[in-house]
Amino acid sequence: MQPRPKRTGRTGRPPRLSQEAIISGAQRLLAAEGADSLSMRRLAKELDSTPMALYHHVRDKDELLLLLLEAHAQSIRRPELPEDPRERMIAAGQLLHSVLADCPWIVEVLASDDLMAVSALWIVEVMVDAAVACGLTPEQAVDAYRTVWYYTVGELMIRVTRERRRIERDQPSHRDQAFATLSADAYPRLASLADRWAELTTRDTHRQGLEAVVDGLIARV
Repeated sequence: MQPRPKRTGRTGRPPRLSQEAIISGAQRLLAAEGADSLSMRRLAKELDSTPMALYHHVRDKDELLLLLLEAHAQSIRRPELPEDPRERMIAAGQLLHSVLADCPWIVEVLASDDLMAVSALWIVEVMVDAAVACGLTPEQAVDAYRTVWYYTVGELMIRVTRERRRIERDQPSHRDQAFATLSADAYPRLASLADRWAELTTRDTHRQGLEAVVDGLIARV
């Protein structure tokens, strides 16, 4: 009987997947197509692999999103923040806005109010602590943070969705068409602003609104 040949190891194409490669591929997909496009099947196709192969490295889509959020949060640089608590709240709110604006898919993911990056909680800590330093109770400080959070995410969600719609269509938006034909008798004020409406409603006024929100919250004390 001939001796069986010794196995020299795994044959065929070597594995190319790793958790790092999956995260990198997901980041590319999210940046190009948004959070709605991300699925394990779609990502597997992007990586020239199979969904089952991905599940060897990440448990499910939620775990993948958590890894993506943590990777982004760990890249956030902590700036020097003002000593004045009001200014510190505003600075933290602006930082939150700029971090999310730089990566629009995160806005869509965080809007679920479920997934989060623990590494980014220092921004929340700063905001809640500053609110307490302004005279709010801890409970009011949490309310203040949530108000700033809703304002910021809402503003960015509208911006992200508007930009995606603008790219997808090749004609004026329904809103632009409606404003172009407004009756001056029925809507005198809006009609007078109609030719500037698109410009006025796409300006970056986040800081102005943030200051108004923070001042209003502090005034409740």
